[in-house]
Amino acid sequence: MKTESEGRAGLLYGIGAYGMWGLVPLFWPLLKPAGAVEILAHRMVWSLVFVGLALLALRRWSWIPELARSPRKLALITVAAAVISVNWGLYIWSVNAGKVVEASLGYFINPLVTIALGVLVLKERLRPAQWAAVGVGFAAVLVLAIGYGQPPWISLTLAFSFAIYGLVKKKLNLGGLESLAAETAVLFLPALGYLIWLGTQGALAFGSEGAGHAALLASTGIVTAVPLVCFGAAAIRVPLSTLGLLQYLAPTFQFLLGVLYFHEAMPPERWAGFSLVWLALTLLTWDALRTARRSRAAMADAVAAAATAEVEAAAQPPLPAPAAHPGR
Repeated sequence: MKTESEGRAGLLYGIGAYGMWGLVPLFWPLLKPAGAVEILAHRMVWSLVFVGLALLALRRWSWIPELARSPRKLALITVAAAVISVNWGLYIWSVNAGKVVEASLGYFINPLVTIALGVLVLKERLRPAQWAAVGVGFAAVLVLAIGYGQPPWISLTLAFSFAIYGLVKKKLNLGGLESLAAETAVLFLPALGYLIWLGTQGALAFGSEGAGHAALLASTGIVTAVPLVCFGAAAIRVPLSTLGLLQYLAPTFQFLLGVLYFHEAMPPERWAGFSLVWLALTLLTWDALRTARRSRAAMADAVAAAATAEVEAAAQPPLPAPAAHPGR
């Protein structure tokens, strides 16, 4: 049984993780004039350095031989690395291109896309409220597509890439640090090669903008790994339903930054689309909380019934011993 102090610590870790993910749009513009692809390459290279040092300090290397002997897991790691590269790169580009609100929408609709993938790929069955949430989410995308004059490709690509990444991670079943280390190891050589090529072309921002800018580019490894560590600490201390609610902190912070700090436009059709997305997420959250409450109640009833049956069995008088057979 988790103690109350562990629960509070887990809640703080979760708020810290999603809070950092929500505030990260403030960080990427500091790395200009580096382009999105160069920033992405630095993120890959320095993440491996940081995570490698963390694993070395924790002496967590036993998973590597097992991973190396499994072609299936290596293939999944490669797919995860490719998908998260698309997600990271597009997100960095979106923030630095002044599209923070549209990027935040991608993470708002991500739970809906994850549910849809569960139905299509894992053949999961949805409850009526989940179907309603997916339907409202689809309507939101239509409203936004009409408002934009085209589908919100940035939001959809971010949502689908992260949902696919989550699906692959579910099948991979590796810890957060271990998985990040394996993914960045796959990406390390291509990323390093790209940075070297930029240097030969005289287009590398690293080192050409001063020591402070170079330090910021190197710190992309910390910016990537620290929220993940906090998330891992939260995941083992708080219920999954709590994590499910906390996940909305990141896109909420991103949305508020886009509107209030970066002053991005919010025409009526965008408000309408976001309102429908928020309605869908409200339905989803209500259904998840209701289902969790019913599960806890059913578990409590089962425990109480088992305890009652045990007490009744103990209270019954023992059966009389059989009479001795004559002649024995």
